[in-house]
Amino acid sequence: MKNKIIEVKRLTKKYKNESKYALNHINLSINQGSIFGLLGPNGAGKSTFINILAGLVNKDSGIVKVCGIDLDNDPKTLRGNLGIVPQEIIIDPFFTPIEIMDIQAGMYAVKKEENINSRILENLDLGNKANAYARSLSGGMKRRLMVAKAMVHRPPILILDEPTAGVDVELRSKLWESIKKLNNEGTTIILTTHYLKEAELLCDEIAVINHGKVIAKDTKNNLLKILDEKEIRIEFAEKVRSLPKKIQKFCVKKKNNSVILKYKKSQTNTAELIKELSNTNLGLKDISTKESDLEDIFIKLLKN
Repeated sequence: MKNKIIEVKRLTKKYKNESKYALNHINLSINQGSIFGLLGPNGAGKSTFINILAGLVNKDSGIVKVCGIDLDNDPKTLRGNLGIVPQEIIIDPFFTPIEIMDIQAGMYAVKKEENINSRILENLDLGNKANAYARSLSGGMKRRLMVAKAMVHRPPILILDEPTAGVDVELRSKLWESIKKLNNEGTTIILTTHYLKEAELLCDEIAVINHGKVIAKDTKNNLLKILDEKEIRIEFAEKVRSLPKKIQKFCVKKKNNSVILKYKKSQTNTAELIKELSNTNLGLKDISTKESDLEDIFIKLLKN
């Protein structure tokens, strides 16, 4: 059985002058060593949840435990188990990365003999920039430096709030590699993101929050099973006039020399459909498939 590194029970928060709950009696548990995705539209309650953990917002009621420590009993120790990377890049452009890290370590009272800032920068591929001015770093490097800052006190949990917002494809890929590396070394990652492909590629477990409530929580693979639909597009060498009876019930679109079929993966074998079509003498020219992804599931959950 996996250890729960974060446990939340009946957590509630309502801001003054607001009619609706920001968090409405939510229950949530996060496994140690996982990459946990926290998804939801703007205003769903994700930031409120993170801010309660960080000590920036006071909860109204409920139980919050991190590494077995109750927020009400020992908030300082609890927050010491967290490294939080906000969306905004907050670094002094006139300091070098190693100076920024050492200042951060001092704020956490990290002893000199326990300072591993150089190693953290190396792990995040910033070792060769340790003594360069922060203002000379690229956007992706600054993002990784924000992650490095959050790791100076070696927290077991790292919270990343929209880590790749506004980052191009190449830099996003490098950040993903850094996140995976930290996770492989034992750090539990909590990731909030609007980029659903990011959650699909990185996360082990996912929770979806909407209107202050957790509307779904499961492993990524189980969530992907919610939609069992698969789409296949077939292009023929000749114009399609008719299809075999076994195929007709799956056809959702037929135009000139192409057809689109939709079916349940759990009920129909793709190979059998293709075999049936290959016997039509129309001459198969091209085949492409599309399976349900996390975006489809996210939209379905929000609609429901």
